[in-house]
Amino acid sequence: MSRFCFVLAHLTCLAVSGLAADSPTGERFSRRWISTHPGFNLQRDDQADQLIELIHRGEKAGYNGVVFGTSQLQLLQVKQPRSYYVNAERVRMAAEEAGVELIPRVMGINGYSNDLLSNDPHLAPALPVRDCVMQIQNGQATVANAENLIPGGTFENFSLPNRPDGFGWLDVPGKVSFKDQEVRHSGKASIRMEHFETATEHGNCRLFKKLILKPWHQYHLTAWIKSEKIVRAPAIGVQVHGIVDQQRRINLQKRSIDVQATQDWTEHHAVFNTLEYSEVWLYIGGWNPGGGKLWIDDVSLHEVAGINLLRREGCPIKVTSDDSSVTYEEGRDFVRWEYPKMGRDGRPGRYEIAHPQPPIVLTNSTRIRDNQKLNVSYYHTQMHMNSGVGVCLSHDDVFKYLTQHLQAVQKLYRPKTYLMHQDEIRLAGWCELCSRPGTTTGQVLAQCTKRCTEIIRKLDPNAEIVVWNDMFDPFHNAVDNYWLTRGTMKGSWEGVDKTVSIGNWNQGQRRPSLKFFAGRGHRQIIATYYDRGDNWKNVVNAWLAAAEGIPNVDGIMYTTWSNNYDDLEEFIQLVNPD
Repeated sequence: MSRFCFVLAHLTCLAVSGLAADSPTGERFSRRWISTHPGFNLQRDDQADQLIELIHRGEKAGYNGVVFGTSQLQLLQVKQPRSYYVNAERVRMAAEEAGVELIPRVMGINGYSNDLLSNDPHLAPALPVRDCVMQIQNGQATVANAENLIPGGTFENFSLPNRPDGFGWLDVPGKVSFKDQEVRHSGKASIRMEHFETATEHGNCRLFKKLILKPWHQYHLTAWIKSEKIVRAPAIGVQVHGIVDQQRRINLQKRSIDVQATQDWTEHHAVFNTLEYSEVWLYIGGWNPGGGKLWIDDVSLHEVAGINLLRREGCPIKVTSDDSSVTYEEGRDFVRWEYPKMGRDGRPGRYEIAHPQPPIVLTNSTRIRDNQKLNVSYYHTQMHMNSGVGVCLSHDDVFKYLTQHLQAVQKLYRPKTYLMHQDEIRLAGWCELCSRPGTTTGQVLAQCTKRCTEIIRKLDPNAEIVVWNDMFDPFHNAVDNYWLTRGTMKGSWEGVDKTVSIGNWNQGQRRPSLKFFAGRGHRQIIATYYDRGDNWKNVVNAWLAAAEGIPNVDGIMYTTWSNNYDDLEEFIQLVNPD
């Protein structure tokens, strides 16, 4: 045995012994759970069978709980087929007979609240647009400035070899980036990128341009991209950086643009809000995509208005004359401004990255003149990652729908424990309900979490409650300028009652995070595994070592992102060898 392995094994034994002493039952881990994700569709008999098989397999291996999703019951406007309820009862009975607890995920306030939003897509979180200049033509107002803000995006002019005019720089011209006159979307040339995996230190292949834009405005970028055998296609994307003079910048556009490993010319979209920044840095290309070839052509950027426009309490619109001396009234001067299909791309709760901009249409009784310019302020939502959309942290209707969902879950499964699915809240705090004077976004989330806890306690006073750590963890996401949250998320932890357990997945700061929540009196469950391939044992052992001597870490969870249960038995033997 190597010295490293001996030390790691020794630390593991110490950690396990320390954990055992602090378990309320005296067991090493009194809560040994399997977390299913994406989980099983109980509308289908075969998937219900798979979940039942997992329950029995888990019980045989030594697990006593299964965490599962209930998102279908969030579709309150949709009646589930009879098969769902039949299979849910089958699963509940199987778990009861096996002595395995079912732990449903509820209170789904996170970055992927699309199912909850199916009940009202306008309950999404908001970003403000202020004083967008629109102009009336033929009874309709559209954005006054229609120019392409990246005129060099056609890659027609190269004053220097392999360096397109109009861009600040690109990665290693002549070694990674090349003018290509044979493969192009339009015109005479495109940019081709290859050999980046060996020709640059970090394997990047990017174009860069500094942009001077209007603060608090909405912009739509399009780019045509062709690819061939890209190793890590999700690494191809668009980034728009604010706070450019700081080391830790805000990325105003963090959604994947969905480039495939190999694809013909395809138009890709990114929509972003500049927030308070007048200077932003635009990057297009790849961040260590691993190899292959990439072509980029016909990049354009336009100011837009009303994409994913929100109409709800806390998101007012304001339309004034260009000198702001006259405020115009909806209903009197213009008809209700909205995009009827907003948040209903195929079905409610699904949003489009970009859709046609809805014009402001004048009424017959309007005071607005033709060719007049207007200042228009409004709120819109924005997708992130893989088309995820969050939810407002303050709107009363959000809690109404969360309550109805909880009631359906409680009636169907009769659980003893609930996992509040409040994590990765990537956009929050900007609407008028969430930005009251003197209130931070962390305080808004704290109040939101208190309300969610009270809803559960009112329905089921004796229930155990668990919540993910990240949005309440100063060593994780409860920090300043987290994604597109307003200001700081610090202080959010004040909303988590000490009777609520913490599901801790802070991979980067294990021990400080565990100590923080232990110091606040919380029991904790380590959430680990996460499909780490051959490295998963090292990851689990590192968690056990980090938990050495920390009280009330009495649970561990086999946590998969991809329904991968290959290592279920070996996992429990590693963490609980007796």
